[in-house]
Amino acid sequence: MSIASEIAQWTSRLQFDDLPPDVVRATKLRVLDVIGLALAGSVTPFGRSVRDAAVAMSSPGRARIFATGDGVDATMAAFANGAHAQALEYDDTHNESIVHMSSPSVAAGLALADTLCVSGRDLITAIALGNEISARAGSVAPGQFHRRGFHPSGLFATVGVTYLAARLLRLDADATARAAGISGSFASGILECWVDGTQTKFLHPGWSAHSGIAAALLARAGTTGPAEVFEGRWGLYATHLQHDDARRNFGRLTDDLGARWDSRDASFKPFPAAHVLHPYISAMLRLRNERGLRAADVEWIDCPVAPFIVPIVCEPASEKLAPASDSHGRISLQYSLAEALVRGALGRHGYSTESLRDEATLDVARRVRFHADASFPGPGRFKGVVTVLLKDGRTLTEVEDYNRGSAENPMTDAELRAKFDENAEGILDAAARDRVAGTIEKLETLADARVLVDLIVPRPS
Repeated sequence: MSIASEIAQWTSRLQFDDLPPDVVRATKLRVLDVIGLALAGSVTPFGRSVRDAAVAMSSPGRARIFATGDGVDATMAAFANGAHAQALEYDDTHNESIVHMSSPSVAAGLALADTLCVSGRDLITAIALGNEISARAGSVAPGQFHRRGFHPSGLFATVGVTYLAARLLRLDADATARAAGISGSFASGILECWVDGTQTKFLHPGWSAHSGIAAALLARAGTTGPAEVFEGRWGLYATHLQHDDARRNFGRLTDDLGARWDSRDASFKPFPAAHVLHPYISAMLRLRNERGLRAADVEWIDCPVAPFIVPIVCEPASEKLAPASDSHGRISLQYSLAEALVRGALGRHGYSTESLRDEATLDVARRVRFHADASFPGPGRFKGVVTVLLKDGRTLTEVEDYNRGSAENPMTDAELRAKFDENAEGILDAAARDRVAGTIEKLETLADARVLVDLIVPRPS
């Protein structure tokens, strides 16, 4: 049996009652997180461009774009809402695979719920399984895609959403496996945008949500796809890792499926920046807020880093020391630490044009040094150490062993609710935010999950 078929057998059988209680709880929190992020992203210039394009590419439909309420088809609603949720680089990440799993899954699940009659239990089940497959697919060869210029979210969230969509469209196991085969040709995402600070990376979760639904619809209509889309001679991994030293562990896709939930090891984000930067940002904020560090005190800042993150967030120096845009800044160790120190916080309104051009912040960024340290953990655990040499000769050091928001250092429910409120503020008033959070809390009791979308789009006048 092919890997795609083995997974399809599992996803076709899975029921809500099979989900561990902590996975149900985490899935509901991820729904809340993504909705807040999509609302915040919708009002950015990038978000408005995505909304305009989605409306132009779709005939009027029943699925709705959050915040604006534009009615489009399910694929375009999933595209817009998924892209909006990534606009601030603030959505959760599976630590080992570095796949943004929830923004595409939640966007696709709610788009289908908006057009079908989907119960809350079925929606939770579909999102949970979509996240699980996305995380597992990216863990076959962790750390090997970024360094080759591919975005794992664009590649592997597409696969996870395909199984999610097949489940909500009630495809049988054979059709679901065909859909997975089709999705391999839709999985995509290059990272050239990291060179010049442009925005295409933010499209990837939206395109994954769109493509996963499209693959499932094609399979339902009878289109075929390769059975060995994962392990085949020209499958997803062989084509994207064309090097003899590329290590692939296909067991990560199917071993203990249903007994071990890899998606448990996904981290919520307290900061709108690349996840590998989070332990360094946390350490810097503690130095400032608990130990009194100020920018004027700094001679230099030193950070040991895991070698695999150097080409992602540390080099080339010309791009990292003076980011060309907010998207550029969100993947810069030097700039992110500087803004955290100067501003004392890094949230929804971080990486503004004003901050990116602030000479005091840029001066601190130029004082940040890094060195690769092979003893630091690779993908799966994000650790950070910040050492500051003060102008008076003293040194301060702060360590973050596990990134905030991870399973080992979790964010609290109150922190996640505060993040949702910050992101949704200005789009939903306090009472509306309470209604959304309350509905998600009892999501498994809903006969029709479309009522959740009703709460996050404008009411007819």
